Amino acid sequence: MKVLDLACANDHRFEGWFASDDDEAAQRARGLLACPLCGDAEIRRLPSAPRLNLGASPPAEKQAVALPAADDLQAQWMRAVRHMLEHTEDVGERFADEARRIHYGEVARRGIRGQATRADAEALRDEGIDVMSLPLPPALDGPLQ
Repeated sequence: MKVLDLACANDHRFEGWFASDDDEAAQRARGLLACPLCGDAEIRRLPSAPRLNLGASPPAEKQAVALPAADDLQAQWMRAVRHMLEHTEDVGERFADEARRIHYGEVARRGIRGQATRADAEALRDEGIDVMSLPLPPALDGPLQ
């Protein structure tokens, strides 16, 4: 397994794990590479020392790394998004209707997420329903690794 340092056009940095250089090139050619933070498909390889994952991890004392501030913020954002995805129900395009049903006590209170137009979100806020827009990259649509 080959671990490569990658970045998108927005300079979000992340790792990609590939079977080989050819595997990375094939995935890039098929348009399968995308930034896990913003979904941007313009991905570039960053200079890095070669690193191979051969299964065994180095001793814990050798794994400690001080992350730059931007990387730390990205990691925190990803943890928050994963937490939100794991603890909310995806109601899709029914978001506005379901938010109202919860707000007015028609159904049990629970965390939901879904799609709403800007006008729908503003109407919900006008009714006193707290909503927050959070654009999610397409890479997070599905199982999380």
